[in-house]
This record gives sequence, C-alpha cells and structure tokens, in this order.
Amino acid sequence: MTQAKLEHANITVSDPERSAQMVEMLFGWEERWRGPARDGGFTVHAGSETDYIAFYTGPNGRDLTARYPKGAPLNHIGVLVDDLDEVEKRVLALGLTPFSHGNYEPGRRFYFLDPDGIEFEVVSYA
Repeated sequence: MTQAKLEHANITVSDPERSAQMVEMLFGWEERWRGPARDGGFTVHAGSETDYIAFYTGPNGRDLTARYPKGAPLNHIGVLVDDLDEVEKRVLALGLTPFSHGNYEPGRRFYFLDPDGIEFEVVSYA
C-alpha cells in the first residue's frame, strides 16, 4: 500500500476571504484558488504547495452552519508549526484568544477559536 497524506479539508464558514486571510497571516500560507462552489456557493483555498483548507460558504454569503454544526463531527483542525510562540503572538494580534496550553511528549500545543467558533489546535514538536 502507498503512503497516504491528507491533501485538504473543506469547512463551511461565514466569510471565506476572512478565514483564508487568517490562516495566511497565522501560518504563512498562501491563497491557492478562489471561485464558485457547489450549490451556488463560494470557496477560497489557502495552504501550502501540498495541502490546504477549502473555506466554503453558501449562496449569497449564507453559511450552512445549521447543516454542519461545530463538533458534529469536527472537533478541531490541527496545524503543525515550527515556532509555537510566534504563532501565538499572531493569534493574539488578530484579537483571538489562545487557551488550553499544554506540554506533552513529544511537543507543545495551544488552541484558539476562529470568528466562526471553529477550533484550531496549534502544535510544535520543535
């Protein structure tokens, strides 16, 4: 069997441009694509050369949170970074609140909620 790698996740948000700009600022990612999406919606892809998050919203900017509520089944999105302290400074600069800091073998982590209440875990093994 070949080695598998997660290529992307597609999540529903209220403002795909805001969400993409957030991960670009926090993680140094870049916008990969933007355009029309299913059911008359709109999507912005932001990430690295090999993986990304697709930020989707429904027609006319309407999000579909009623169909995809937080935690059913998504708990959080984990992002691996080299410099945890630097990313935490960026999270704070965006007015977001880091919480649940933890050290565990083999790394460190903290969490934050984006403006839509989507939980991100930021982890570093450095």
